[in-house]
Order: sequence, then structure tokens, then C-alpha cells
Amino acid sequence: MRSPTGNTVPALVSGGWRDLKYTRFRDGIDVHWLLTGGSDAPSVAVLKYAPGARVPLHRHVGLETIVVLDGAQSDERGEYAAGTVVINPVDSTHSVWSDDGCVVLIQWNRPVEMLG
Repeated sequence: MRSPTGNTVPALVSGGWRDLKYTRFRDGIDVHWLLTGGSDAPSVAVLKYAPGARVPLHRHVGLETIVVLDGAQSDERGEYAAGTVVINPVDSTHSVWSDDGCVVLIQWNRPVEMLG
């Protein structure tokens, strides 16, 4: 969905993400798209990680901003609990996982480049 006028998600940070409709994003990770921008425009989504789900090593071609809504997400720098904002600058690399499952709000300026 591309929305030039914007979308709203009521009470997202207090559990509104539970009422969203999700589709498969990759193994163990489901997505609800709020804005799909394509290869050269920002995208915004809610990602729901199953316990043990992983994203392999990747490089950020554009800025990525994550807000952990529920559970905890991890990368090589640490573990990020609900309420944490994670900023991954251009040219940063990492892999991502969630041992117990989590839900994040994520914004990409451009899609990532998979390395692993």
C-alpha cells in the first residue's frame, strides 16, 4: 500500500498492533505495511517476529529507525527491550534476531542490501 495522504494506527504503542492484519515477510517474521515506498522511497511497517526469528547480515543503504513495541529485539550491539528506539545509519551493518519474539515499528529510507 502506498499512501500519499498518510495512515493512522490507533494506540499502536499500547497494543494496537495486535489488531493489524499481517502477511508473511520472511521465515518467522510477519509484516503489516503502513507505507510501501519501493526501491527509492521510504517504507514503514510493523514487523512481528516469532521466537527465534532472524534477519541475516545486511547493510543499510538508507537510514533505518526502529521502535520496539513488545518483547525484545537483538543485534550484535545488544538487546533492545520494548520502548527502545534503535537508529541504524547509512552504511551500518548487522543481523537481527529475537529469542522470545517481538513486535517493532520500522521505517526504512531505502531497502537494505542482504550480505548473508
